[in-house]
Amino acid sequence: MANVDETVPVCDYEGSDYQDRFWGGGQRAYEDQVERIALRRFLPSRGGRLLDVGAGFGRLGDEYDGYEQVVLLDYSSTLLHEAQEQWGDDPRFVYVAANWYQMPFVTGAFDTLVQVRTLHHAADVPLLMRELARIICNGGDYVLEFANKRNLKAIGRYWLKKQEWSPFTPEPIEFVALNYNFETNWIRKQLEAVQFEPGEMVAVSHFRVGWLKQNVPTNWLVTADKWLQPTGGWLRLSPSVFVHSRRRQGAAAAKGLFACPHCKRPLPTPNQPHDALICAHADCQRQWAVDKGVYQFKEPV
Repeated sequence: MANVDETVPVCDYEGSDYQDRFWGGGQRAYEDQVERIALRRFLPSRGGRLLDVGAGFGRLGDEYDGYEQVVLLDYSSTLLHEAQEQWGDDPRFVYVAANWYQMPFVTGAFDTLVQVRTLHHAADVPLLMRELARIICNGGDYVLEFANKRNLKAIGRYWLKKQEWSPFTPEPIEFVALNYNFETNWIRKQLEAVQFEPGEMVAVSHFRVGWLKQNVPTNWLVTADKWLQPTGGWLRLSPSVFVHSRRRQGAAAAKGLFACPHCKRPLPTPNQPHDALICAHADCQRQWAVDKGVYQFKEPV
């Protein structure tokens, strides 16, 4: 059995209108564009198998054209079905609903991991990092975005005594339930602890301010942010930071994909795409459903 604390809380977007409410109407066009610029800076243009960790409705799916297989993982089946509406005709895409603390993948399954706008929901980053380190192969690339605790807004609010928590301490801060900001050196230490080698950082979303986005053309803000992103190598005062890491001393690349999230042993390939996945080991034998093209690993059948 996997040694995982199943009491760790998970942020659940099941049944939410996240896509329309947060990204609809172009209200996050600036954030979307500057995050794509940062992602392209670090993401290898081609690869074998990529995992988007917390992919939601598949916003970044068109950035993965050079990959042979793209796995979109999220806890919310609702969002994954929305992703299917965008990318369902592309046979390279695989949709997986699962708890990211119990990844349903074999060791070394991926050569590339992407995680954008989701780490801030991680209540147990070290546990998540251990799972990510397990499923990425030796030399694999991990592009991570995280919410930066030491940003200009937080510093200003702290100095003006409008917030109690200090942006200058290393520990994560949970400012709203299951919403965390992180200090950059703390993130580096978590990566290094599981044999990721963190490299370049870029600072992103410098102009994430409502009145600026309403009064300054988006392309101006995007251009300015693009020029400022390299300052993340020495000055990280933006609300968002991207870091590129590479896995060292990891497992060899695996051909298989799915493993039982409880016992971690490989799952047999089903005869039909809609068939349940059944763990063949006598001491497990859990069954995992496939619902309208989404593999369901949150709870066994």
